[in-house]
Amino acid sequence: MFAGIDEVDWASMEHAYGPAGDVPAMLRGLASADPAEREQALDGMYGAVHHQGDVYACTLASIPFLFELVADPGIQDRGSIVELLTSIGGIDLDEDDEDEIDEDEIEGAANYAMAATAVTAGAGVFFELMTDEDPGVRLCAPLALAALHGHPGRVLALLRERLPIEPDEEVRLALVEAAGRLALRHRLLAGEAAAWLSRLAGEGFPPGLRLAALAQLARCAPDALPGDVVRVVTGLLRQLRSVPARRSGAAPAVDAQAEAVAAVEAYPDAAGEPPAEERVAPATRVGQMRALSGEEVPAPAAPWTADLLRTLHVGLDDRVAERTALLTDQLRSPDRRQRIDALRMSSGLIRVWRSSYEELVRLVGEQLATPDPLLAEAASHVLEELFGLAAPAADALAARVAADPGAWVLDWPSGPPALGSAVKALARLGDARAVPALAAALERPEVPHDVGFAIGYLGAAAAPLSEVLRRRLGEVPLDERAHDRAGPLLTALAVLRADEAVPEVLRVLHGVPEYRGEWVRTAALRALGAFGPAARGAVPELRALLRSPGAASATEVAKALWAVEGDAGAVLPVLIDGLGAERVHEVRSTVNALGGLGARAAVVAPRLRALLGHEEQWLRIDAAVALWEVSGRAEESVPVLLADWEKNHHVRVRVAEGLARMGAAGAGSDAARVLRAELTSVRRHNAMDGVFGSHDTYEDEKLLALCRQALLRNTGKGPTP
Repeated sequence: MFAGIDEVDWASMEHAYGPAGDVPAMLRGLASADPAEREQALDGMYGAVHHQGDVYACTLASIPFLFELVADPGIQDRGSIVELLTSIGGIDLDEDDEDEIDEDEIEGAANYAMAATAVTAGAGVFFELMTDEDPGVRLCAPLALAALHGHPGRVLALLRERLPIEPDEEVRLALVEAAGRLALRHRLLAGEAAAWLSRLAGEGFPPGLRLAALAQLARCAPDALPGDVVRVVTGLLRQLRSVPARRSGAAPAVDAQAEAVAAVEAYPDAAGEPPAEERVAPATRVGQMRALSGEEVPAPAAPWTADLLRTLHVGLDDRVAERTALLTDQLRSPDRRQRIDALRMSSGLIRVWRSSYEELVRLVGEQLATPDPLLAEAASHVLEELFGLAAPAADALAARVAADPGAWVLDWPSGPPALGSAVKALARLGDARAVPALAAALERPEVPHDVGFAIGYLGAAAAPLSEVLRRRLGEVPLDERAHDRAGPLLTALAVLRADEAVPEVLRVLHGVPEYRGEWVRTAALRALGAFGPAARGAVPELRALLRSPGAASATEVAKALWAVEGDAGAVLPVLIDGLGAERVHEVRSTVNALGGLGARAAVVAPRLRALLGHEEQWLRIDAAVALWEVSGRAEESVPVLLADWEKNHHVRVRVAEGLARMGAAGAGSDAARVLRAELTSVRRHNAMDGVFGSHDTYEDEKLLALCRQALLRNTGKGPTP
């Protein structure tokens, strides 16, 4: 083995972390008799040689030796090497991808192509591995064939031949998954694969196999799913949960499923159920079924059901009602693992699709009362990201918060403390029952960094916290950590418009050090601006800062002074100067401040109009809104807003906000058509595959509310100033 490995010039190659001279040691480590050494070698291959899916010259050079390893029955853990080869050779670049490759990526693309060619050329070995004695090898071989072999018809035939005689349950599921992958990769085989999967999903097969077939049908042929797919799936899950555990040492019925498969394969066109005497109980994995007592007890569903359900949900895609019904059943399952998976999938469903989720959210809330801390915490995290949509679980959240004061604040080994997810979820509902937890958090030596944002969602309900916020702000040492300590307090005071805290805010404004001082001063200025005319005592200080802002932003000073005093003549020259700032974010801040002056800033309309053609999209949008605010005319602004709406979905909340304020969505207008189209879309505007943020659902619900507001504001009289 490894003949010629030392003749390869590894030192001239590189992997993700430098010279590839250590690759031969990794390859030899994969053949070690020591499990720890094998695991370390595999980690090295994924971490360096195939780092995040990349293919280097050393990756290509490793392929022949990896094939030697998988072909040697004396090597242990060969299934993991099959998976590695599948990953190395399984990256497809279609014509569209090739068109998008720039010059810097050409070498990497060539390596991917060579890897696919090399692994595909040796993929015949995976046929032999389908009958390997090691179940771990047999588990990985079907997917390798489906992803890499150049004769998909032959692969599908082998999958069908192998299923009736395969003794291992998980391997049988892998055979079914491989058929689904073949159907996706080779559309000419989709009909044949779907027909086979449909038969496997029918009566007469064990529940695990039927569930696997339904999951693959959802991926490759969703139209072939039964009309009552949710009822079928929930019934299968109940069957899987009802299988009793066997006594230790009892022989599992590992051949029962194979016999059922063979029976139906022998009569592929037979309709209905097989005779009663041919029906068999579903087999189970021995390791999952043994109870400590040795007696038969109810067992949790097999661990692979989570993977199958995730696959099923992905395949069902926009069939939201069916997915919701399925998740509702999963959340009622006695199997805690299935409920945890259902929580994660519920979060994913709600984050991507718009629908009515009251019952689903209520069931998520029920998980908060479980004694299982992992399950309860997972539920609170889901609700935390739902904001207003978590309302059906409000009482459950309040009960959870009241019952567990120890979870009100989370301390981390590094970084500031943070509010617990249940407290945040309750506060984001605007529920006053979160106030005691926030009050306790404000009394801690270090205030949680997110307490100000939580109070922001509570609004007036958090008014009882004003006094403690003011006191804590007065106690903040004005040192290099002032931003971390004062920032949350200033944010909260601004939301509550607690003008009695003006002296404490001015203390921060005067005394904060230069280090990170601009951030603290900005927060202090925004608090004074939020207080409005009630902060008139700060006018002398603000005027002095306007003349010599120092480390404070002149625009932020002008905005605060305008909000407190309302003297446009004092702030307008400063804001006009701010339009010439070099950094785009500073210009945006100035543009928004000018819009806040309304008609008093009409003189800047030509400058704002010139910004409608700026290359920075966000600045164009801000300028369009501000131009309407200072001129009262929407005809120039609306086309810019609608054009950018189509270019970037991330700007839609800001655009809808502008349209709602303008009253520009007149009957039959372009704006009205755009807004109505958004309201009829079932997919959230910011839903992207594999990418999500904690505020995605909140932002989308805000967009929907703004669209409705803009359309309701239409009076038929044209734009309003």
